[in-house]
Amino acid sequence: MSDNDQFLATFQEWIDLFMHRSMRRFIQYARKNNLSLSMMGALFHLHKQEKAGVGDLGEHLGVTSAAASQMLDRLVQQELIQRTENPDDRRLKHLVITPKGCQVLEESMQLRQSWLAELAESLTIEERQLVKSAFNLLITKAQLSE
Repeated sequence: MSDNDQFLATFQEWIDLFMHRSMRRFIQYARKNNLSLSMMGALFHLHKQEKAGVGDLGEHLGVTSAAASQMLDRLVQQELIQRTENPDDRRLKHLVITPKGCQVLEESMQLRQSWLAELAESLTIEERQLVKSAFNLLITKAQLSE
């Protein structure tokens, strides 16, 4: 196995481990709060966009407007989003994340990232500096390849 193949295998192992560990607590939190990953995706989208319509959200999630509307009904019932009429066209609805929805996102992200803090604490100062340098190099190279 070439040096490049070994590097890619190790890098892929890290990515797999990172995704598994960081998503495990996030998924557990979502389930505990009766939220699907699609619902969490909708909350993140609304948080980022501040306002969106049902069609916009459906397109972002890759589902029909009808499916998006049903999911949004559940988010409205849980008081995680608010649905209001578009003042320019009453047939259209504006969707906005509520403070409760923002809190759900914040808690889910804290849980997702908590294992990273635990991992960082297990490293020595020298190990942290080494990893930080390696990540900075990867970030720089990735930004150049866009």
